[in-house]
Amino acid sequence: MVTISLCMIVKDEEQNLPGCLDSVKDLVDEIVIVDTGSSDRTEEIARRYTDRVYRYAWRDDFAAARNFAFDHGAMQYCMWLDADDRMEGENREAFWQLKQTLPPDTDVVMMRYHTSFDQGGQPAFTYYRERLIRRAAGLRWAGAIHEAITPSGKVFYSEAAVSHRKTGPGDPDRNLRIFEGMLARGQRLSPREQFYYARELTYHARDGEAAEVLERFLDSGEGWVENEIEACRNLAACYERMGRPEEAFRALVRSLRFGPPRAETCCELGRFFLEREDYRTAVFWYEQALGCKREDASGGFVQPDDYGYVPCLQLCVCWYRLGDEEKAREYNERAGREKPESEAYRFNRAFFEGRAR
Repeated sequence: MVTISLCMIVKDEEQNLPGCLDSVKDLVDEIVIVDTGSSDRTEEIARRYTDRVYRYAWRDDFAAARNFAFDHGAMQYCMWLDADDRMEGENREAFWQLKQTLPPDTDVVMMRYHTSFDQGGQPAFTYYRERLIRRAAGLRWAGAIHEAITPSGKVFYSEAAVSHRKTGPGDPDRNLRIFEGMLARGQRLSPREQFYYARELTYHARDGEAAEVLERFLDSGEGWVENEIEACRNLAACYERMGRPEEAFRALVRSLRFGPPRAETCCELGRFFLEREDYRTAVFWYEQALGCKREDASGGFVQPDDYGYVPCLQLCVCWYRLGDEEKAREYNERAGREKPESEAYRFNRAFFEGRAR
């Protein structure tokens, strides 16, 4: 069985840290906590779980802080979590099985990261992240913000997942502040950093600036394909909010140059036509979404509902507007099989039952 060091960087996480560590303390072999400047009881709480607690002078560089934490791990593998992450339910068992069976020459273990949840508690947004790194592989974190380790060597994809249970806004300006500090110092943003800088701009309602950055990112042709596909959707959303629908449409279509369309893009194209009452074209795109295969291992952002529930629900609307109530009912029932607790599905079902009386 391989051994694992949990290596975390934290700051002012007294509310979240116990829940995180309680969820994983029996699954790892040691815990390393690096405090980057807490003013609350974070360090005191960390010492209840481990004596390997270190202080680190924060310098607006997440990769440097994570590398410092990993440098203090002594086991075969280093694992990272944020304080509002959790190992929950069946994923704890899946992780335990992974630990028992992982070939010790594996360099990187990719694990699912659930970062958003629907009303029923099911993942609404998920993607793979590098989660366990073999120390002997010598891989390092890169990127001052939205840091990452580029997977290389022998890579294994696990079905175990980490759930990100964000409990508060944190510092909503931190990431943008770091990016703008880099630019002020004359640093050139890498393609990946350009992508995430644009996302931060959109979070701050600076869509015009975000669109410019996304256009440059896409024009460069230097980005990772998954970021390019997502950038097209982000760009379309910017143009929609700016009241420029034709440019939004062109941004969505632009994503098709990067390979077969993902369900997320198909649903956005379906919505574009649905809102313009072109129901037959909307039907085409929603049906395309239903035919898409989820490729979680691609590393891209995945919205699971777009592969079943959302297109079925929207096809219900489209076919009803087209006058085919039987097809509308069928698609609503398919949406209900995907999400039986859905209020929209239940509302539609009650509506159709009322019409049948």
